[in-house]
Amino acid sequence: MTGSTINNRDDLISYLDAAMALEHATIPPYLTAYYSIDSTTNSDAAHIIRVVAVEEMLHLTLVANVLNAVGGRPDLTRPGFVPLYPARLPDGEDDFTVDLRSFSPAAVDTFCNIERPGKAPDRGSRLIRTDASKPMLAASPTVDGMHFYSIGEFYAEIIEGLERLAAADPGLFCGDAARQVGPEYFYSGGGAIIPVHDLETARKALQFIADQGEGSDSGLYDADGELAHYYRFRQLHCGRYYQHGDHPDLPSGPELDVDWDKVLKVKTNARLSDYPPGSELAAAAEAFNADYAVFLALLTTAFNGDPDRLQEAVWHMFRLRDGFNRLMRNPLPGSDGLNAAPTFEVPVLEGVLS
Repeated sequence: MTGSTINNRDDLISYLDAAMALEHATIPPYLTAYYSIDSTTNSDAAHIIRVVAVEEMLHLTLVANVLNAVGGRPDLTRPGFVPLYPARLPDGEDDFTVDLRSFSPAAVDTFCNIERPGKAPDRGSRLIRTDASKPMLAASPTVDGMHFYSIGEFYAEIIEGLERLAAADPGLFCGDAARQVGPEYFYSGGGAIIPVHDLETARKALQFIADQGEGSDSGLYDADGELAHYYRFRQLHCGRYYQHGDHPDLPSGPELDVDWDKVLKVKTNARLSDYPPGSELAAAAEAFNADYAVFLALLTTAFNGDPDRLQEAVWHMFRLRDGFNRLMRNPLPGSDGLNAAPTFEVPVLEGVLS
């Protein structure tokens, strides 16, 4: 398909809404793996996953800034924003599932698949036919039944759409500047928040997201010299850190110690229906989901004119540890010895944007 899929402001807003859902969809899998790690070991792995999870919050914020700049309204509490896991993301001409699972080689495979660099052979191959019976994140919100070759191509489509619309409409960036979140409200290990007010800053924000995940021009590092997410996760499989000058498949830095057995073994993609009705575990799972809904509400409030709430939301994301522990440290009946885990079946909160 060679034609544009972003032809007006509404199309653009639909894509940016989808981008926010896509960026968020990585956070529950990363947190599930992170909190399954025994706190007395695997410190390198825990650090890598934690930093990437925080940087996904940065990506969310950057997309929210672009959305606000073009007159949209970020809403992380809308029905369907949180996917039902296993979820699907693009991966070349095939697809894979994103699962909620313990830290393991399979989990790291998933993380690498999420962040894997992927450039379509040509622009006409950017969109691929999707099985309509299986919802996919990073699908085109304006062309039914099509998804993107990779997350990088998804963002390339948004950037090209922005460029076309900005050239035709000098008033595209009509959003209230007071709704922009600035770098003073959030700090992550790599990169900083970019307030968006024109095409240049919008393009910079979106390109940064793609580069930090996949690497700049398929290199190991993003434009700021930080190791891309894909290669950070690759280190866990390779057992070594990358250093400058390394081949992508041959990290040569210090050894990275990973003990795949020192984790809490939880049921993959647990659902509320897996919990005994009326049990303490069921109550803990429901309480976790309600708490996660509060986290999403804090983000929504931060992105709609109260940026001070962003730091509170980041703190809240790691405050969820107690909820993870209440579930992950207890066996789940009928699951062959596996422990319980959060389900992320998040209730819809009313009135957040009223």
